[in-house]
Amino acid sequence: MHRDSETKVVRTQMGRTGEKEHTSPVFLTSSFIFDDAEHMRASFADEIEGNIYTRFTNPNNSEFVRKMCVLEGAEAGVATSSGMAAGFASVMGLLRSGDHIVSSRALFGGTHGMLTNFLPRWGITSTLVDIADEDQWIGAITPSTRMLLVETPSNPGLDLADLEFLGALARERNLILNVDNTFGTPLIQQPIMYGADLVWHSATKWIDGQGRGLGGVVLGRADLIGDIGAFCRNTGPSMSPMHSWLFSKSLETLPVRMDRHSANALLVAEFLEGHQQIERVKYPWLQSHPQYKLARKQMTSGGGVVAFCIKHDGSNESALRRATKFIDSVRMCSITANLGDTRTIVVHPTTSTHSKLTEEARREVGITPNMIRISVGLESIADIIEDLDQALNGG
Repeated sequence: MHRDSETKVVRTQMGRTGEKEHTSPVFLTSSFIFDDAEHMRASFADEIEGNIYTRFTNPNNSEFVRKMCVLEGAEAGVATSSGMAAGFASVMGLLRSGDHIVSSRALFGGTHGMLTNFLPRWGITSTLVDIADEDQWIGAITPSTRMLLVETPSNPGLDLADLEFLGALARERNLILNVDNTFGTPLIQQPIMYGADLVWHSATKWIDGQGRGLGGVVLGRADLIGDIGAFCRNTGPSMSPMHSWLFSKSLETLPVRMDRHSANALLVAEFLEGHQQIERVKYPWLQSHPQYKLARKQMTSGGGVVAFCIKHDGSNESALRRATKFIDSVRMCSITANLGDTRTIVVHPTTSTHSKLTEEARREVGITPNMIRISVGLESIADIIEDLDQALNGG
Protein backbone atom coordinates (compact mmCIF):
# COMPACT_ATOMS: atom_id res chain seq x y z
CA MET A 1 0.00 0.00 0.00
CA HIS A 2 1.33 3.45 -0.90
CA ARG A 3 1.77 5.58 2.19
CA ASP A 4 -0.30 8.39 0.66
CA SER A 5 -3.28 6.03 0.85
CA GLU A 6 -3.28 6.59 4.62
CA THR A 7 -3.76 10.32 4.01
CA LYS A 8 -6.49 9.66 1.43
CA VAL A 9 -8.39 7.46 3.87
CA VAL A 10 -8.32 10.16 6.53
CA ARG A 11 -9.31 12.90 4.09
CA THR A 12 -11.85 11.06 1.89
CA GLN A 13 -15.39 12.20 2.65
CA MET A 14 -18.75 11.81 0.96
CA GLY A 15 -18.61 15.21 -0.72
CA ARG A 16 -20.47 18.47 -0.32
CA THR A 17 -23.69 18.34 1.67
CA GLY A 18 -24.39 22.07 1.78
CA GLU A 19 -22.54 22.56 5.04
CA LYS A 20 -18.87 22.59 6.03
CA GLU A 21 -18.88 19.81 8.60
CA HIS A 22 -15.47 18.45 9.58
CA THR A 23 -16.83 14.92 10.02
CA SER A 24 -19.35 13.41 7.64
CA PRO A 25 -22.87 13.35 9.11
CA VAL A 26 -24.90 10.17 9.46
CA PHE A 27 -27.71 9.82 6.91
CA LEU A 28 -30.32 7.90 8.89
CA THR A 29 -32.90 7.83 6.15
CA SER A 30 -34.50 4.92 4.33
CA SER A 31 -35.09 6.83 1.07
CA PHE A 32 -34.16 9.98 -0.87
CA ILE A 33 -36.40 12.57 -2.55
CA PHE A 34 -36.39 13.12 -6.32
CA ASP A 35 -36.67 16.54 -7.95
CA ASP A 36 -39.40 15.38 -10.31
CA ALA A 37 -40.73 12.35 -12.21
CA GLU A 38 -37.95 12.46 -14.79
CA HIS A 39 -35.30 12.52 -12.06
CA MET A 40 -36.89 9.44 -10.50
CA ARG A 41 -37.09 7.63 -13.86
CA ALA A 42 -33.48 8.39 -14.77
CA SER A 43 -32.28 7.31 -11.32
CA PHE A 44 -33.98 3.93 -11.52
CA ALA A 45 -32.76 3.48 -15.09
CA ASP A 46 -29.15 4.00 -13.86
CA GLU A 47 -28.76 6.89 -16.29
CA ILE A 48 -27.58 9.21 -13.55
CA GLU A 49 -25.78 8.69 -10.27
CA GLY A 50 -27.48 9.37 -7.00
CA ASN A 51 -29.15 7.85 -3.99
CA ILE A 52 -32.53 6.17 -4.32
CA TYR A 53 -33.06 3.95 -1.32
CA THR A 54 -30.64 3.04 1.48
CA ARG A 55 -30.85 -0.67 0.64
CA PHE A 56 -29.25 0.34 -2.68
CA THR A 57 -26.89 3.19 -1.76
CA ASN A 58 -26.42 5.78 0.97
CA PRO A 59 -23.82 8.58 1.29
CA ASN A 60 -22.29 6.91 4.37
CA ASN A 61 -22.12 3.56 2.62
CA SER A 62 -20.50 5.13 -0.45
CA GLU A 63 -17.87 6.91 1.63
CA PHE A 64 -16.88 3.70 3.43
CA VAL A 65 -16.62 1.77 0.16
CA ARG A 66 -14.50 4.50 -1.47
CA LYS A 67 -12.07 4.42 1.43
CA MET A 68 -11.79 0.64 1.26
CA CYS A 69 -11.19 0.84 -2.49
CA VAL A 70 -8.34 3.28 -1.89
CA LEU A 71 -6.73 0.93 0.62
CA GLU A 72 -7.15 -2.27 -1.42
CA GLY A 73 -6.45 -0.75 -4.82
CA ALA A 74 -9.89 -1.88 -6.02
CA GLU A 75 -12.07 -0.44 -8.77
CA ALA A 76 -15.37 -0.77 -6.92
CA GLY A 77 -17.01 -2.31 -3.88
CA VAL A 78 -20.19 -3.28 -2.06
CA ALA A 79 -20.78 -2.98 1.69
CA THR A 80 -22.84 -5.67 3.42
CA SER A 81 -24.48 -6.34 6.77
CA SER A 82 -21.78 -8.78 7.97
CA GLY A 83 -18.57 -10.46 6.90
CA MET A 84 -20.36 -13.69 6.03
CA ALA A 85 -22.87 -11.70 3.97
CA ALA A 86 -19.90 -10.33 2.03
CA GLY A 87 -18.47 -13.83 1.50
CA PHE A 88 -21.84 -15.23 0.45
CA ALA A 89 -22.49 -12.35 -1.95
CA SER A 90 -19.03 -12.72 -3.51
CA VAL A 91 -20.02 -16.25 -4.54
CA MET A 92 -23.78 -16.11 -5.15
CA GLY A 93 -23.58 -12.86 -7.07
CA LEU A 94 -21.44 -14.54 -9.71
CA LEU A 95 -21.93 -18.31 -9.74
CA ARG A 96 -24.86 -20.51 -10.75
CA SER A 97 -25.96 -24.12 -10.50
CA GLY A 98 -23.35 -26.44 -11.98
CA ASP A 99 -20.39 -24.20 -11.15
CA HIS A 100 -17.47 -25.44 -9.09
CA ILE A 101 -15.15 -23.76 -6.58
CA VAL A 102 -11.64 -24.81 -5.59
CA SER A 103 -10.99 -23.58 -2.05
CA SER A 104 -8.40 -23.97 0.65
CA ARG A 105 -9.71 -26.15 3.46
CA ALA A 106 -8.16 -23.85 6.08
CA LEU A 107 -11.12 -21.51 6.50
CA PHE A 108 -13.25 -19.74 9.07
CA GLY A 109 -15.94 -22.12 10.30
CA GLY A 110 -18.77 -20.10 8.74
CA THR A 111 -17.10 -20.08 5.33
CA HIS A 112 -16.48 -23.83 5.56
CA GLY A 113 -20.16 -24.34 6.37
CA MET A 114 -21.25 -22.13 3.48
CA LEU A 115 -19.19 -24.18 1.02
CA THR A 116 -20.01 -27.64 2.33
CA ASN A 117 -23.55 -27.36 3.71
CA PHE A 118 -25.39 -24.59 1.87
CA LEU A 119 -23.98 -23.89 -1.60
CA PRO A 120 -24.56 -27.52 -2.70
CA ARG A 121 -28.31 -26.90 -2.19
CA TRP A 122 -28.12 -24.57 -5.21
CA GLY A 123 -25.90 -26.90 -7.22
CA ILE A 124 -22.62 -25.09 -6.51
CA THR A 125 -19.97 -27.61 -5.50
CA SER A 126 -16.47 -27.22 -4.10
CA THR A 127 -13.24 -29.12 -3.65
CA LEU A 128 -11.12 -28.31 -0.59
CA VAL A 129 -7.34 -28.45 -0.93
CA ASP A 130 -4.26 -27.91 1.20
CA ILE A 131 -3.68 -24.16 1.20
CA ALA A 132 0.06 -24.52 0.50
CA ASP A 133 0.01 -27.43 -1.99
CA GLU A 134 0.23 -25.99 -5.50
CA ASP A 135 -0.29 -29.38 -7.13
CA GLN A 136 -3.57 -29.84 -5.25
CA TRP A 137 -4.83 -26.43 -6.41
CA ILE A 138 -4.00 -27.28 -10.03
CA GLY A 139 -5.31 -30.85 -9.85
CA ALA A 140 -8.67 -29.85 -8.36
CA ILE A 141 -9.62 -27.59 -11.28
CA THR A 142 -12.30 -29.08 -13.53
CA PRO A 143 -14.09 -27.80 -16.67
CA SER A 144 -16.88 -26.45 -14.43
CA THR A 145 -14.54 -24.58 -12.04
CA ARG A 146 -15.17 -20.84 -12.03
CA MET A 147 -13.60 -19.62 -8.78
CA LEU A 148 -10.58 -20.05 -6.53
CA LEU A 149 -11.44 -19.12 -2.95
CA VAL A 150 -8.88 -18.62 -0.20
CA GLU A 151 -8.49 -17.08 3.24
CA THR A 152 -4.93 -16.01 4.03
CA PRO A 153 -3.70 -15.98 6.74
CA SER A 154 -6.18 -18.67 7.68
CA ASN A 155 -8.43 -18.70 10.73
CA PRO A 156 -7.30 -19.91 13.23
CA GLY A 157 -4.13 -21.74 12.16
CA LEU A 158 -2.44 -18.82 10.34
CA ASP A 159 -1.48 -20.84 7.27
CA LEU A 160 -0.69 -18.84 4.15
CA ALA A 161 -1.59 -19.04 0.49
CA ASP A 162 0.91 -17.92 -2.13
CA LEU A 163 -1.12 -15.10 -3.67
CA GLU A 164 1.23 -14.64 -6.61
CA PHE A 165 0.86 -18.32 -7.56
CA LEU A 166 -2.92 -18.24 -7.22
CA GLY A 167 -3.17 -15.00 -9.18
CA ALA A 168 -1.16 -16.48 -12.05
CA LEU A 169 -3.19 -19.71 -11.94
CA ALA A 170 -6.47 -17.78 -12.04
CA ARG A 171 -5.34 -15.77 -15.06
CA GLU A 172 -4.05 -18.86 -16.87
CA ARG A 173 -7.32 -20.80 -16.35
CA ASN A 174 -9.65 -17.79 -16.69
CA LEU A 175 -10.92 -18.18 -13.11
CA ILE A 176 -12.02 -15.66 -10.48
CA LEU A 177 -9.60 -15.41 -7.55
CA ASN A 178 -11.62 -14.52 -4.45
CA VAL A 179 -9.63 -13.72 -1.28
CA ASP A 180 -10.83 -13.28 2.30
CA ASN A 181 -8.39 -10.62 3.56
CA THR A 182 -9.95 -10.19 7.02
CA PHE A 183 -6.86 -11.30 8.96
CA GLY A 184 -4.46 -9.40 6.72
CA THR A 185 -6.33 -6.10 6.31
CA PRO A 186 -5.28 -3.90 3.37
CA LEU A 187 -2.57 -2.43 5.58
CA ILE A 188 -0.74 -5.77 5.79
CA GLN A 189 -1.39 -7.25 2.36
CA GLN A 190 -3.15 -6.30 -0.86
CA PRO A 191 -4.23 -9.42 -2.76
CA ILE A 192 -5.25 -7.39 -5.82
CA MET A 193 -1.56 -6.59 -6.35
CA TYR A 194 -0.99 -10.32 -6.85
CA GLY A 195 -3.89 -10.89 -9.22
CA ALA A 196 -6.94 -11.28 -6.99
CA ASP A 197 -10.19 -10.31 -8.71
CA LEU A 198 -12.17 -9.98 -5.47
CA VAL A 199 -11.24 -9.25 -1.88
CA TRP A 200 -13.65 -9.36 1.03
CA HIS A 201 -13.52 -8.50 4.70
CA SER A 202 -15.45 -8.96 7.86
CA ALA A 203 -15.41 -5.28 8.83
CA THR A 204 -16.54 -6.48 12.25
CA LYS A 205 -12.90 -7.35 12.96
CA TRP A 206 -9.86 -5.10 12.42
CA ILE A 207 -11.70 -2.57 10.24
CA ASP A 208 -13.96 -1.58 13.15
CA GLY A 209 -11.30 -2.47 15.69
CA GLN A 210 -13.37 -1.96 18.82
CA GLY A 211 -16.01 -4.69 18.80
CA ARG A 212 -18.90 -2.31 18.17
CA GLY A 213 -20.68 -3.40 15.01
CA LEU A 214 -21.27 -6.02 12.32
CA GLY A 215 -20.41 -5.41 8.70
CA GLY A 216 -18.63 -6.65 5.61
CA VAL A 217 -17.36 -5.42 2.27
CA VAL A 218 -16.52 -6.96 -1.12
CA LEU A 219 -14.04 -5.13 -3.36
CA GLY A 220 -12.50 -5.74 -6.75
CA ARG A 221 -13.06 -5.55 -10.49
CA ALA A 222 -15.89 -3.21 -11.46
CA ASP A 223 -17.61 -5.74 -13.73
CA LEU A 224 -17.72 -8.38 -11.01
CA ILE A 225 -18.79 -5.88 -8.36
CA GLY A 226 -21.62 -4.80 -10.65
CA ASP A 227 -23.10 -8.30 -10.55
CA ILE A 228 -22.47 -8.67 -6.82
CA GLY A 229 -24.06 -5.27 -6.19
CA ALA A 230 -27.14 -6.32 -8.15
CA PHE A 231 -27.36 -9.49 -6.07
CA CYS A 232 -27.16 -7.48 -2.83
CA ARG A 233 -29.64 -4.91 -4.09
CA ASN A 234 -32.22 -7.61 -4.77
CA THR A 235 -31.60 -9.84 -1.75
CA GLY A 236 -31.03 -7.19 0.89
CA PRO A 237 -27.81 -7.80 2.92
CA SER A 238 -27.29 -4.04 3.24
CA MET A 239 -24.99 -2.24 5.66
CA SER A 240 -26.80 0.34 7.78
CA PRO A 241 -25.78 4.02 7.46
CA MET A 242 -24.75 4.06 11.12
CA HIS A 243 -22.37 1.16 10.67
CA SER A 244 -21.03 2.61 7.42
CA TRP A 245 -20.25 5.85 9.26
CA LEU A 246 -18.69 3.92 12.14
CA PHE A 247 -16.41 1.81 9.93
CA SER A 248 -15.47 4.79 7.79
CA LYS A 249 -14.26 6.67 10.86
CA SER A 250 -12.48 3.55 12.14
CA LEU A 251 -10.47 3.33 8.92
CA GLU A 252 -8.84 6.65 9.77
CA THR A 253 -7.02 5.00 12.68
CA LEU A 254 -6.43 1.59 11.06
CA PRO A 255 -2.73 2.22 10.25
CA VAL A 256 -1.75 3.21 13.79
CA ARG A 257 -3.87 0.45 15.30
CA MET A 258 -2.45 -2.29 13.09
CA ASP A 259 1.12 -1.13 13.77
CA ARG A 260 0.52 -1.60 17.50
CA HIS A 261 -1.50 -4.84 17.15
CA SER A 262 1.23 -6.38 15.00
CA ALA A 263 4.08 -5.24 17.25
CA ASN A 264 2.32 -6.62 20.34
CA ALA A 265 1.44 -9.87 18.56
CA LEU A 266 5.04 -10.52 17.54
CA LEU A 267 6.20 -10.01 21.14
CA VAL A 268 3.44 -12.34 22.39
CA ALA A 269 4.45 -14.99 19.83
CA GLU A 270 8.12 -14.75 20.83
CA PHE A 271 7.18 -15.03 24.52
CA LEU A 272 5.00 -18.08 23.91
CA GLU A 273 7.64 -19.78 21.77
CA GLY A 274 10.00 -19.74 24.71
CA HIS A 275 7.44 -20.85 27.33
CA GLN A 276 7.87 -24.30 28.87
CA GLN A 277 4.10 -24.98 28.77
CA ILE A 278 3.84 -24.46 25.00
CA GLU A 279 4.00 -27.22 22.40
CA ARG A 280 4.07 -24.99 19.30
CA VAL A 281 3.28 -21.43 18.19
CA LYS A 282 2.04 -20.20 14.81
CA TYR A 283 2.59 -16.60 13.77
CA PRO A 284 3.49 -15.50 10.23
CA TRP A 285 6.48 -13.40 11.19
CA LEU A 286 8.07 -15.95 13.51
CA GLN A 287 11.03 -17.56 11.77
CA SER A 288 9.68 -20.94 12.91
CA HIS A 289 6.56 -20.49 10.75
CA PRO A 290 6.87 -22.95 7.85
CA GLN A 291 5.95 -20.18 5.39
CA TYR A 292 8.02 -17.42 6.98
CA LYS A 293 9.68 -16.39 3.71
CA LEU A 294 6.30 -16.15 1.99
CA ALA A 295 4.94 -14.08 4.88
CA ARG A 296 7.84 -11.64 4.58
CA LYS A 297 7.25 -11.42 0.83
CA GLN A 298 3.53 -10.67 0.74
CA MET A 299 2.82 -9.21 4.19
CA THR A 300 4.12 -5.96 5.69
CA SER A 301 3.77 -7.39 9.22
CA GLY A 302 2.53 -10.56 10.89
CA GLY A 303 -0.86 -9.19 11.88
CA GLY A 304 -2.62 -9.27 15.23
CA VAL A 305 -3.51 -12.96 15.67
CA VAL A 306 -1.37 -15.67 17.28
CA ALA A 307 -2.22 -19.37 17.57
CA PHE A 308 -0.56 -21.80 19.97
CA CYS A 309 -0.95 -25.28 21.40
CA ILE A 310 -0.50 -26.11 25.07
CA LYS A 311 1.50 -29.17 26.12
CA HIS A 312 -0.49 -32.18 27.32
CA ASP A 313 -0.06 -35.92 27.90
CA GLY A 314 -1.15 -36.98 24.41
CA SER A 315 -4.86 -37.71 24.81
CA ASN A 316 -7.72 -35.56 23.53
CA GLU A 317 -9.11 -35.40 27.05
CA SER A 318 -5.85 -34.03 28.39
CA ALA A 319 -5.57 -31.54 25.52
CA LEU A 320 -9.09 -30.25 26.10
CA ARG A 321 -8.55 -30.09 29.86
CA ARG A 322 -5.36 -28.04 29.49
CA ALA A 323 -6.96 -25.64 27.03
CA THR A 324 -10.04 -25.20 29.19
CA LYS A 325 -7.94 -24.54 32.28
CA PHE A 326 -5.97 -21.87 30.43
CA ILE A 327 -9.14 -20.15 29.19
CA ASP A 328 -10.65 -20.22 32.69
CA SER A 329 -7.45 -18.81 34.21
CA VAL A 330 -7.07 -15.58 32.24
CA ARG A 331 -7.79 -12.49 34.31
CA MET A 332 -7.43 -9.53 31.96
CA CYS A 333 -7.96 -11.08 28.53
CA SER A 334 -11.52 -11.39 27.25
CA ILE A 335 -13.14 -14.75 26.45
CA THR A 336 -15.28 -14.09 23.40
CA ALA A 337 -15.65 -15.44 19.86
CA ASN A 338 -14.47 -12.29 18.12
CA LEU A 339 -11.14 -10.80 17.08
CA GLY A 340 -9.71 -7.48 15.99
CA ASP A 341 -10.65 -5.62 19.16
CA THR A 342 -8.60 -3.08 21.13
CA ARG A 343 -8.82 -5.65 23.93
CA THR A 344 -6.89 -8.92 23.87
CA ILE A 345 -9.18 -11.89 23.25
CA VAL A 346 -8.61 -15.62 23.79
CA VAL A 347 -10.78 -18.29 22.23
CA HIS A 348 -10.80 -22.09 21.95
CA PRO A 349 -11.55 -22.87 18.27
CA THR A 350 -12.41 -26.55 18.82
CA THR A 351 -15.39 -25.71 21.02
CA SER A 352 -16.39 -22.36 19.51
CA THR A 353 -15.57 -20.90 16.09
CA HIS A 354 -14.88 -24.29 14.46
CA SER A 355 -17.06 -26.52 16.62
CA LYS A 356 -19.43 -27.32 13.72
CA LEU A 357 -16.61 -28.96 11.75
CA THR A 358 -15.99 -32.67 12.21
CA GLU A 359 -12.97 -33.68 14.27
CA GLU A 360 -11.35 -34.98 11.09
CA ALA A 361 -11.93 -31.68 9.27
CA ARG A 362 -10.38 -29.78 12.19
CA ARG A 363 -7.34 -32.01 12.33
CA GLU A 364 -6.78 -31.64 8.58
CA VAL A 365 -6.05 -27.96 9.19
CA GLY A 366 -4.24 -28.37 12.51
CA ILE A 367 -7.08 -27.38 14.84
CA THR A 368 -6.43 -29.64 17.82
CA PRO A 369 -8.18 -29.61 21.23
CA ASN A 370 -5.15 -27.91 22.80
CA MET A 371 -5.10 -24.97 20.34
CA ILE A 372 -5.80 -21.43 21.53
CA ARG A 373 -6.27 -18.39 19.27
CA ILE A 374 -5.30 -14.98 20.62
CA SER A 375 -6.34 -11.69 19.07
CA VAL A 376 -3.69 -9.43 20.56
CA GLY A 377 -5.00 -6.06 21.71
CA LEU A 378 -3.64 -2.60 22.39
CA GLU A 379 -3.02 -2.98 26.12
CA SER A 380 0.48 -2.71 27.54
CA ILE A 381 2.47 -5.66 26.22
CA ALA A 382 3.77 -6.29 29.74
CA ASP A 383 0.21 -6.69 31.02
CA ILE A 384 -0.78 -8.99 28.15
CA ILE A 385 2.21 -11.26 28.69
CA GLU A 386 1.76 -11.27 32.46
CA ASP A 387 -1.83 -12.47 32.08
CA LEU A 388 -0.93 -15.20 29.56
CA ASP A 389 1.97 -16.36 31.72
CA GLN A 390 -0.04 -16.69 34.90
CA ALA A 391 -2.84 -18.52 33.02
CA LEU A 392 -0.36 -20.95 31.47
CA ASN A 393 1.07 -21.61 34.91
CA GLY A 394 -2.30 -22.53 36.35
CA GLY A 395 -3.78 -19.15 37.33
